[in-house]
Formats: sequence, structure tokens, C-alpha cells
Amino acid sequence: MKIYVKAAVTFSDDQVTLNGEPVAIQQEEGKSWLANIYYSLGVQYPKFFKMDNLCKAGFLASEMLMGKLGSVPEEPKRDWSVILMSHSGSLDDDTAYQETIQSSDNYFPSPAVFVYTLSNIVTGEIAIRHKLMGESSCFITEKYDVQTAYELAQNGFLPEKGITHMIFGWCEYMDGHTDVRMFVLTTDATDAIGEWKGA
Repeated sequence: MKIYVKAAVTFSDDQVTLNGEPVAIQQEEGKSWLANIYYSLGVQYPKFFKMDNLCKAGFLASEMLMGKLGSVPEEPKRDWSVILMSHSGSLDDDTAYQETIQSSDNYFPSPAVFVYTLSNIVTGEIAIRHKLMGESSCFITEKYDVQTAYELAQNGFLPEKGITHMIFGWCEYMDGHTDVRMFVLTTDATDAIGEWKGA
């Protein structure tokens, strides 16, 4: 089966691209890189500010992807899924939560932090925002491996699953560093920007 790309986005610590073209990000003093992306995109989604940084990165990438396709977030998408890969998963948030329970003298466990101590929360946030009704999974891997990525996507498009579109890719955030490569994939070549081979 052939897989095609409908849209592609990348984030690094200082650059954002959409379909290979740089996206201008207005940087304001005192705001984080991800907050600057949020404001530059003109997104209106207050829940963003409660998310951990992994979820923020995945959420912003999915906003750009779905926006490029003209998708309406409120419309249910029963034949869509979201599958991501990550190296650190929720470790950035796990570390922050550990600090709240480390000392019996300064013990202040935070439910707001704890809720993000699962790696698959990022895919859940994307699925909720865009009403994606198919599979939602986050796989922890040592690095982005093209062969593994291609096999995961192929499996996600098996005919019995009824999936026609997928948000797929790599979403990593750790210690202030962002590395995101996400795609909208499909088995339909119509309006595709190219065939996808895993990267």
C-alpha cells in the first residue's frame, strides 16, 4: 500500500516549517518558545496553558497540520487516527512531578502536573481537539527510525481499521528542547504533496 503526505510540519528550538516553508514566529520577551508559536498562530484554546510542554508541542503541530487542510475541529472524524513516536515521552513532566513529592518536608503533589505523567496524553489532547475517533497511540523509541515509522503507519492503515487519514510523526520535548516532525498521512493520492516513505 502507498502512503501519501497531505501536510508536514517541523519544530526545532528556533524554527517552525510547514510543508517545508519557514513560518514566521513573533517572539515576545518573557514568553516561552511554545507560547510564542501559539500566539503567532492566533490559536484560541485556553486549555493549552494547562498542558505540559510535550502536549503543547504536539497540539501546536496538529493545529498547523489541520489548519493547512482547512479542517474544522468541531467536526467528528471517525476515519482519522493519531500515532506518535517519542524518545522521552512524558519524562519532562515526570521530573517536574517528582520534585513535588521528593521531600517529606516540602511535599506538595500537584494533580495539574500529575495528569500529564503519561506519554499518550499528547495523542489524547490532539484527538479531543480535532475529534479524531480512530486509534490514539504514543510509542517510546530510542530515536526516530524510518523503517519503524513506516511499519507503524502501514499497520494503522490496515483495511479492517477503516482509517483513511492519520496524524503521524515524532514529538519530543525535554529540558527546554523541542523536536517535532509530524505529518497528515493518507492512502489517497488526491491533493497529496508527495509519497511518504517514513520520513
